[in-house]
Amino acid sequence: MPKAAAEAISHPFWPRDLSIPNYVENDRSMLEIVTFLFSVSGLLLLVAWALTGQKVAGGRLSGWRRLALCWFTVCGFIHGVIEGWFALYYTIIPGDQSFLSQLWKEYSKGDSRYVIADNFTVCMETVTACLWGPFSLWIVVAFLFNRPYRFVLQLIVSLGQLYGAVLYFYTEHRDGYIHSEYGHPIYFWFYFIFMNVLWIVIPFVLILDSWCQLSSTQALSDKSLPKYKPKSK
Repeated sequence: MPKAAAEAISHPFWPRDLSIPNYVENDRSMLEIVTFLFSVSGLLLLVAWALTGQKVAGGRLSGWRRLALCWFTVCGFIHGVIEGWFALYYTIIPGDQSFLSQLWKEYSKGDSRYVIADNFTVCMETVTACLWGPFSLWIVVAFLFNRPYRFVLQLIVSLGQLYGAVLYFYTEHRDGYIHSEYGHPIYFWFYFIFMNVLWIVIPFVLILDSWCQLSSTQALSDKSLPKYKPKSK
C-alpha cells in the first residue's frame, strides 16, 4: 500500500479515505468516556429531581414538570460544557488529548463531521452552546421561581433543539450517511441515532406542552376581556 494511502486511513473514522493528518489516537477507552458522560448526567438528574421536589414559589411541581426540569438541567450541561468545548476547540480536537476532546473523538466514530470541523456542525454547535445551554438553565430557574415567561422560554428552547436535530439528521441523510459505519450497533445506532433522536422526541413533547399551557392561558385572558357591544343608534 502506498504511504499516502496508509496515512489517509490511519484513523477509525468514516469515510475510510478521510484525511486527518493531525489525528492522535485516544488514550482513554470508550468505557471510561461513556461512563463519565452518563455518570455526570445521572448525578445532575438526581440533583435536579431533589431540588425540584422542594416547595417552590408556585407550590409543589408535578412529577411530569420535575422530569422536564431534569431534562433541561442535563441539557444545560451538555449544551454549555460538552458542546461548548467543541465550539471553542474544534480546530485542535483531532490532535488534542484533553478529556473532552477525547470524548468528541470517540463520538466522531459515529459522525466524523465533528473531527473534520464540518461547517454545519461548527455553526450548529456554536449556536447551541451559546443559546440553548444558558437558556436551559434559565428555564429551570424560571419554573422554580414561577416566572410568567417560563413556558415561553420552554417553547423557544425546545423549538431550537428540534430544528437543530432535524437539520442534523437531514444534512447527513442527504450526504448518504457517509460519516459513520452505517448499521454499526454502537457507532451508528447508539451514538448517531439514539443519542440525537432524544432531541427530537423530548423537545416535540415539550413544544406540545408549551402550546397547551400558553393556549389555555390565552383562552382565560380572552374570557376575562369585556365583550364588545355595538353602540345603539
